[in-house]
Amino acid sequence: MPRSHLALLLSLLLPTLASAAADGVKMTELNDRVRVEINGSLFTEYIFSPKVHPWTATAKDGTVTTNWPKHVYFYPLLGPGGAAMTRHWPMKDVPGEDHDHPHHRSLWFSHGEVNGIDFWAETAKSGSIVHDKFIEVKGGKDSGVIRSANNWIAPDGKVTLTDERTFRVYARPANERLFDFEVTLKAGDKDVILGDTKEGSMAIRVNEVMRLSHGKGKPGTGRIVQSTGVLDDKTWGKQAEWCDYHGPVEGKVVGIAMFDHPSNPRHPTWWHVRDYGLFAANPFGVHDFEKKAAGAGNLTIPAGKSVTFKYRFYLHEGDEKQSKVAERYQDYTGGK
Repeated sequence: MPRSHLALLLSLLLPTLASAAADGVKMTELNDRVRVEINGSLFTEYIFSPKVHPWTATAKDGTVTTNWPKHVYFYPLLGPGGAAMTRHWPMKDVPGEDHDHPHHRSLWFSHGEVNGIDFWAETAKSGSIVHDKFIEVKGGKDSGVIRSANNWIAPDGKVTLTDERTFRVYARPANERLFDFEVTLKAGDKDVILGDTKEGSMAIRVNEVMRLSHGKGKPGTGRIVQSTGVLDDKTWGKQAEWCDYHGPVEGKVVGIAMFDHPSNPRHPTWWHVRDYGLFAANPFGVHDFEKKAAGAGNLTIPAGKSVTFKYRFYLHEGDEKQSKVAERYQDYTGGK
């Protein structure tokens, strides 16, 4: 074949080959994170090093302290068309964002009372959820997976419990993102009590522009909808199979739907979902949500045993009706 013909053939084939190589889910393991790309575009990064994204606090006397993350998390979380679905702070300082709750790191799983220890907040007295190892990091044409093991370490350095997490993301068109999060909490040689508190557990802090309210009488443009039909500021502390938080980002309505799997303990879960942007599934906070006696929501993992929680996240365009959230929940559960 003449060189001119070969050059022409390559010029036609290379874009196709490059596109094919970009299709699917790509996982890139770095020394402090795993980068997740879908069809050639960044979707999220799994941050597992405690030396990434510190935040500073200034005391009344002017003293500035640097604080480091105390749990693993995913940031950024990019939805349809690359829209930022979660708040940037404290990972990144962006004008117009509130600097409350520094432990609200984009997408994460933790809990505020585990054998009496707070693993939710980021204070000197808090416990830390520390990355131990990866079990599997693998991309693919249809999906990619990150399986990791973590230690929940008390302030005294002792391991309170361990977990194994599976994050599975699917290759989808650019107008939606779909991923599953599964966490198995494992007790060691002692019982573990997941305490009755609203501070937990499977959580997202939504983009500031999606908020239901900006406080001080300033309503936001976001909406909160539950599978039961409960809306907006009435959704806090209510049980539902799914919850959707949506609002306009860069002029286009996008949303996050979180699905509670029917196999989860205490399904359908309660929702610790706030008008300022916290969005969490919490099956433990019965005292706060139902005004029952303290400890009513405790869940005990016997020594040597485990408990598993499963969730699906659907990042979509439009509101819950336009994106058919109810139907997508049925797809997830098989109609159960």
